[in-house]
Amino acid sequence: MDVEIRPARREDVAAIAAMFAGDELGGHGDSADPADLPAYTSAFDAIDGSPNDQLFVAVRGGEIVGTFQTTLITSLTGKGSTNLTIEAVHTRSDMRGHGIGEAMISHAIEQARTSGARLVQLMSNANRAGAHRFYSRLGFSQSHLGFKMKLR
Repeated sequence: MDVEIRPARREDVAAIAAMFAGDELGGHGDSADPADLPAYTSAFDAIDGSPNDQLFVAVRGGEIVGTFQTTLITSLTGKGSTNLTIEAVHTRSDMRGHGIGEAMISHAIEQARTSGARLVQLMSNANRAGAHRFYSRLGFSQSHLGFKMKLR
C-alpha cells in the first residue's frame, strides 16, 4: 500500500472534517459546511499546541484518505507509567480494505514504543463490528467496558 502517514497540517482540517461528516455511524454531528470550519481549526490549534497530543493523516496519491489522533497519558497507576490512546481513527469510506487503517494503527503503535508507553488503548463504537474484528486481528483485546456521559 502506497500510503504516507504524516502529522496533520492546518490546511488538512477541511478534508478531515469532511471524512468525519461522511460517517453515518459515528453520530458526532460533524459537518463539511465551510461555516463550521472555524470550530475544527480551533480544535486543530489546541491539539497542535499540546505536547501530548498529535493528529495524523494518511495520504495516498496526494489525497487525505485517513486520520487518527494519539494522546500520551501518564498516570500514577502502573508505577507512573505512560499509555498511548488512539482516538478518532477514520479511513475514508471508499478507501477501506486497502491497508490504510493497518498502516495508521502500526504508526501509532510505533509511536507508543518510541515514547516508552506501557500500553496502547483505544475505544470503538459498540456498533462497529467490523472495526472490532480489525482491532482484534491487530492484537488488541477487549479488556474494559467504556462509559460516556454527554454534556452537550
